[in-house]
Amino acid sequence: MATQISNPETSVRSVIPTTMTAVVYRGVNDMRVETVPVPKIGPGELLVKVATCGVCGTDLKKIHTGSHSAPRIFGHEMAGTVVAVGEGVTRFEVGDRVMTFHHVPCGKCYYCGKQTPTQCELYKKVGVTAGFEPSGGGFAEYIRIMDWIVSGRGVVRVPDGVPFEQAAFVEPVNTVLKGVKQLNLQGDDTVLVIGQGPIGLMHAVLAQRTGAKVLTSDLYPERHAIAAKYGLKHPIHAGSENVVERVFAATEGRGADAVILAVGGNALIKTAIDAVRMGGKVLLFAQTQHGEATFDPGAVCMDEKTLMGSYSSSFEILDEVTDVVFNGYRNGFDLTQLISHRYTLSEAVEAIEVASHPKGDSMKIMIEPVTGSGAL
Repeated sequence: MATQISNPETSVRSVIPTTMTAVVYRGVNDMRVETVPVPKIGPGELLVKVATCGVCGTDLKKIHTGSHSAPRIFGHEMAGTVVAVGEGVTRFEVGDRVMTFHHVPCGKCYYCGKQTPTQCELYKKVGVTAGFEPSGGGFAEYIRIMDWIVSGRGVVRVPDGVPFEQAAFVEPVNTVLKGVKQLNLQGDDTVLVIGQGPIGLMHAVLAQRTGAKVLTSDLYPERHAIAAKYGLKHPIHAGSENVVERVFAATEGRGADAVILAVGGNALIKTAIDAVRMGGKVLLFAQTQHGEATFDPGAVCMDEKTLMGSYSSSFEILDEVTDVVFNGYRNGFDLTQLISHRYTLSEAVEAIEVASHPKGDSMKIMIEPVTGSGAL
């Protein structure tokens, strides 16, 4: 069933259905394909028809741990087309191709002033939904983008010629580049990136762009083969080689200047600390769940090794990120090559299962409402 939206506060020039398909989280490991209402928008808001949405590791952690109440519709690495515009919106119109962030900072609070905007209370508030408690909503046909996201630079227009699938990487690339920048890498540095899934590979590519020598570690030879296509030439096969020994051999016995841990397993924190030189830096990127981990405090104190973290995105680097992603599609940074699986919404439960059990031939998993909708 379809209807013409006639809300006087909304500009719309297309017929939009009243219901849609979505993948609904109903409890721990309980994901269901359901029919739900298409969200309604108000002043200052946008309604976007989703073309594609990546399955992120943080989505999977929420699904498997029950950290969030049910029901929810997850998914936040998304791009699509504006189909309705709320009153007062002047920067966007129906038909615009866009990607959207689901968090934006206020830019005015204590934490924003201290350059830690991800701790801003507004940033922690999710402003994109497909229904229920706002949770991103990208695993659905339509999403509602709330006013503070629209007005706060959280919606980015996608240039013609750039596929939606490439545009959906703007948010994850932002989080990765933010972390790489915190390391303040120099041209004579050696960096170890542990994990060559999509996030680890992007860390390695962006670290290499600084001029640093980048070593990559992963269990799967298939992932090293993909990394090689992006110019990464120093693989360490973690299943058959001693990662720390390889790093020391490549650095005249010192250890890496920086180590990026792009894998969620806390057991690898020790490997990262052991592989970094005295005075070096270890960046935790994938430790997005609270818990406990064991490490040697003497390595931090006496060896002056810095243990640091980076979480989510930074709007201070948004222009640089969009340049990297949009121009990169034509200039050697085609991120669509990282996509190993594409599923429609009706197949989304299988998509989440595949993403939850990574193998050598599984990289980025995309959920697309209609087959091929992530293309141009």
